[in-house]
Parts: sequence; structure tokens; C-alpha cells
Amino acid sequence: MHAPHVSATPRLAIVGGGPAGLMAAEVARAAGLEVDLFEAKGSLGRKFLIAGKGGLNLTHSEPRPGFDARYRERGAAVGGWLDDFDADALRAWARGLGVETYVGSSGRVFPLDRKAAPLLRGWVRRLRDAGVRFHVHHCWLGWEGDGALRFATPDGEATCKTDAVVLALGGGSWPELGSDGAWVDTLSAQGIEVAPLRPANCGFDIGWSDFLATRHAGAPLKPVVAHWRDLDGNLRTLQGECVLTATGIEGSLVYAIAADLRDGIARDGEAPLQLDLVPGRDLERLGRDLAKPRGGRSLGEHLRRQAGLDAAKVALLHEVLDKPALQDMDRVASTLKRLPLRLLRPRPLAEAISTAGGVRLEALDDALMLRPRPGLPQQGIFCAGEMLDWEAPTGGYLLTACFASGLRAGRGAVRWLQGAR
Repeated sequence: MHAPHVSATPRLAIVGGGPAGLMAAEVARAAGLEVDLFEAKGSLGRKFLIAGKGGLNLTHSEPRPGFDARYRERGAAVGGWLDDFDADALRAWARGLGVETYVGSSGRVFPLDRKAAPLLRGWVRRLRDAGVRFHVHHCWLGWEGDGALRFATPDGEATCKTDAVVLALGGGSWPELGSDGAWVDTLSAQGIEVAPLRPANCGFDIGWSDFLATRHAGAPLKPVVAHWRDLDGNLRTLQGECVLTATGIEGSLVYAIAADLRDGIARDGEAPLQLDLVPGRDLERLGRDLAKPRGGRSLGEHLRRQAGLDAAKVALLHEVLDKPALQDMDRVASTLKRLPLRLLRPRPLAEAISTAGGVRLEALDDALMLRPRPGLPQQGIFCAGEMLDWEAPTGGYLLTACFASGLRAGRGAVRWLQGAR
């Protein structure tokens, strides 16, 4: 039986040691609550650390309300969280841990050293010094009949009685880091409304030829412009960079439009996408360049010299045009400006950077507490982070909302516990 020390002070349990859970712990402990944080893995913030491996993109400098719009249909709800803790507040908070930040050329915000580990170490140290008690290797199993939290530990099952709980269990992507979505069945069994988990910020399968899959998987496509239609039929365009994979395509440009593509596939069975492989030239100029005599040069060499195409872009052209069409330079030029792709399916949830779906916001009040309903194992159940039903593109928007929702849930738990006493 696991039971943190008994105290007359209200006790809050937090389940999940990512940014949302840690922020809830910080808020609650600062308000004087006894705080125990439980983490399934052997260390805290594993996904946070991996996300920062190539340079921690902490937030974004885009001004509001454009920032809020990145959360699509949940923009108004997430915007409410950002009213309490926005990108500027997140940068100031990091500064309080001795981590200065800067705005990159794309508007993304990074620590000066671009590393996640120093920030996380300083944060956990500050929380521990403030009195937050950490319990690793505690995998949440649900509730006992009396409302006590159940955990699987290396020493067997343990329980914890608490006055309130913040669940910050993550989504269903990167399960090896702890966010395996196992909580979905547990909460659904309690009658809590959970939208199905779906991949977000993910790659897509296209079905390349063996030649492209074996010779060009991992090749970058930059810069390119994507052309697609959203679910309302509006034509959209966005320039960026992406990467060919053995099965299809992924990368920052694809992630930015993944929600439209994923939902289009769900509705129509596939999603069309067109890529402009030569965004620096209009069709007329490209046509003139390609019409120049080839001499004895191969088609690939001609395309490299006259259009600046690398081998991967030439291979893409071969995927969509047959040999006769490849001899028609007008056809080649128009295809390079609108290379048609047919996306068949998103990559599996476990491979996605983040998750769409989760605990429906309609099941929560403004403080992110589950609304009272028969059958709930206890009162004062709050939810935060990626396990909630919202999504955002990469670029710092994901992390910002996780921090902000953790703060909202932590404050909500403080107010609820203080009002209940």
C-alpha cells in the first residue's frame, strides 16, 4: 500500500511527468498544497527531452489571434488557456529557470543552447526543492472502489488516497516514452467522453515504386509549395520543406497540413496533394528553360541544369509521368509546378509526433475538471495536456498549449480544494 505522509493540508496527486503535469505541480505546490507526482517511466519528461533532441522548439513568436487559430476548431478554448499563459509568459518562465530564448528566422522560439535537458533538470530540481514528491515507475491503472488511485510498480500494485487528481497522461504517440493511450479504456469505462485518438503531425503513405523507395527514402524536398483543399473545399497553399520516406512523405510542411489531409482521407478514402517542385520559377519561365536543346545530355542532367532539380525530384517526376510524357517538356513543366500525389493513409499513431482526440473538452468545465456525473470514482478529477481533445501543428504550438493547460488545471485544482475545505 502506497500512501504519502498524512497531512491536514489538501493533497493533490498528479499523474504524468510531462510539461503539463509538471506545470500543474508547480502551481499547486506554490499555493501550499501537498503534491505527489506519479510517472510511469523511470524518469520525467522523456518525450519533452526527445522533442528537444534536434533543438527544443519551446514556443512560437506568432502574435495572437493568429497563434490561437493554429488550434483549429479548439482555438477559442485553447485561447482561454493562453490568456493565462501565452508564449511571452512561457519565455519569461524559462528565463526564471536561467534559460534565455531567442526567435529563429521562422518565428520559432528556442533556448539559446537549443537544449531541453538543462531546462528540465532545473525545473525538476526547483520542484523537488519546493516539496513536490516524485514517484517514478508508477503506472496508473485507474481507481479502487473507494476512489484511491491504483498504480503498478516494480514492487507490486500500490494505491494512493488523494483529495484531487490532475491526469496529464499524454496522447498515444511515441508509446515507448510513456504516452501509450492506455488510459482511454480506463476513462471510457467510467463513462467519460473520449474522442478516438488519431495521428497528428504525421507522415502519410503514398506507395512509391521500389526504385524511389530504395534509392531516395530520406531525401529532403526543399523548398516546395504544397497545394491542397481543406475540408470545406477551399484551395490552400503553403511553402516549406518535407522528406521522402520509403512509404510516402513526412516533414514539417506535411505536419503543418496533416489535419486536413488526415480528415480528407477519413472522409473520401484518399487525399490529393500537389507539390510545386520549382517554386522559384513561374510556369512560363520554366517552360522556356526546359525547351532549350538537350544535346546529348540525359533527361536527368537536362532537368538538373535547366530547372535545378536534384535526383529525388527527378525520381518524383518519373513516379507520375510515363516515358512518352517525359519527352514533352511542356507536360514536364506543368507537372513540376503541380506534381500530383495521392495520399492513401496516415502513418500509424505510434509514429506520429502528437495525437488528435482525447478527453472531450465538453466533458470538462473551464478549470479542466470533469463535470459531475454518476459513476465518477471521485470528485476533483482534472485533465491536462495532450490527452485532451485538441491538436496543433509543430512549431512550439503543441508545447505552449501543454504548459498552459497544466497551469489551468493546477489552478483549478487549487481553487476546488480550497473551496471544498
